[in-house]
Amino acid sequence: MNRMNQDVLDPTEVDQFGLATAALLEHGCKSMPVGIRDRLSAARMKALSVQKTEKVYVQQPVFASSSGNWSIESRTLWNYVGWIAPLVVLVFGLIGIAEWQQDSRINDIAELDVALLTDDVPPDAYADIGFLGFLKNGPLAESEQDGLDAPKTNTPS
Repeated sequence: MNRMNQDVLDPTEVDQFGLATAALLEHGCKSMPVGIRDRLSAARMKALSVQKTEKVYVQQPVFASSSGNWSIESRTLWNYVGWIAPLVVLVFGLIGIAEWQQDSRINDIAELDVALLTDDVPPDAYADIGFLGFLKNGPLAESEQDGLDAPKTNTPS
């Protein structure tokens, strides 16, 4: 049997222990000198008089209805503002994000148009498949390869 099960007593054993303890205390009290008994009694009365009252918490059942816990009288301006204000902030935030994305999209398209129109190559060349191949494998690509394949000479600095 584990330790936890040994420490737990059932209610009958607890009652028997309480009765046995009370009987031993009563027997000990009778054999005690009168002066000590009177001082203990006075100390107990004083302790009981200064004892603080204990708070007792009681659970009350709450029944939900179709209208919840609200009644018409309890609705104030702050109750409405309490849930409307975050909703308004959310809506304005979403509108602001949509506007920002739209401006960003327009700026990106404008930058692309400016780059195409100010470039030396006509815009029709970018639609030509051969031109794209030329850009990938053209003379610039060959000169870069030549630069990589050329032997490096060590010159003193």
